Amino acid sequence: MNGLIALAGSGEYLPVMETVDRHLLASLNLNGRKPRVVCLPTAAGREGDASVNRWSDMGVLHFEKLGADAKALRIIDRRSADDPQWESALETADLIYFSGGDPGYLYETLHGSRAWNAAMRAWQRGAVYAGCSAGAMILARRIPRFRLAQTQTGFGILPVEFLLPHFDAVPAVFKPFVFALRRQLRENERMIGVDEETALVGRLGGEWRVMGRGSVHVFTKKEEKVYENGQTILLD
Repeated sequence: MNGLIALAGSGEYLPVMETVDRHLLASLNLNGRKPRVVCLPTAAGREGDASVNRWSDMGVLHFEKLGADAKALRIIDRRSADDPQWESALETADLIYFSGGDPGYLYETLHGSRAWNAAMRAWQRGAVYAGCSAGAMILARRIPRFRLAQTQTGFGILPVEFLLPHFDAVPAVFKPFVFALRRQLRENERMIGVDEETALVGRLGGEWRVMGRGSVHVFTKKEEKVYENGQTILLD
């Protein structure tokens, strides 16, 4: 059975998200074994070593503090995404965490790669997929490119057209683009906005729970519904 999915609006590896991450780890049935967590800084792959190393170190320290056996994999471009040395760690992971950065670059780097296929095999057997910001956006059917005012194809794992992180902090200059995305929605299509320091956690075909200080906004072309911490949503 496919594992849980956590869609975080911001705050990966920070104390504010500990409650969410403890929940994800507690959901695993490991018979006393330490959970194996893999952190992937792929979305920051074009930002240079300092950024990649920062996200990698933050992820490992954060999950080790929570009692996990954590490692970061240096998958930062298409070449490393196709490197077979990473497949075993991904396939045997209990939780795979994609931190933030450039969602378009993340999708283009991973699409059809050995790393993505291995991560999906882990998730399909029950591992948790956690994505913050870019790591969440790529699961929708389409990915907004805010600075270009364009969209591109996403993985389409979620029954959602667009997933917008940092929703309560979207700069005013980008709000017309958000409005335009909503106008693109057809009947029975939806767009989701996840506030900062907030996550939407659930499983395909089941309930999704809002966790964190902010809200989750579910848009159709005609209406918006807002869900607060502890409330549940059905996505079908």
